Amino acid sequence: MLSLKDLKNTAQDLRDLDKDDLLELLGLETRRSSADALLPVLGAFSVGLLLGAGVGLLLAPKPGAELRGDLRTRLKDGQEALTKAADQARAEISNRTS
Repeated sequence: MLSLKDLKNTAQDLRDLDKDDLLELLGLETRRSSADALLPVLGAFSVGLLLGAGVGLLLAPKPGAELRGDLRTRLKDGQEALTKAADQARAEISNRTS
């Protein structure tokens, strides 16, 4: 015979089950969307693109001081662009929540 404590524990266990747990009990799984397959590929491509650009810059036929200056300028421009984009996103979010 189940005690009240056992019954409460069983009820709590049932509340903790989610969709994936139930599907696993049936031997099924959730359907993957195309984004689930595409995002890792795009991430790996982006990393490869950045690494290739970095190696290309390092092997460029420029003197070290000139190359470092160019990199410094590009990084500063990128930082300013990210800051501007973040400010725009914050403004858009505050406009939508107001």
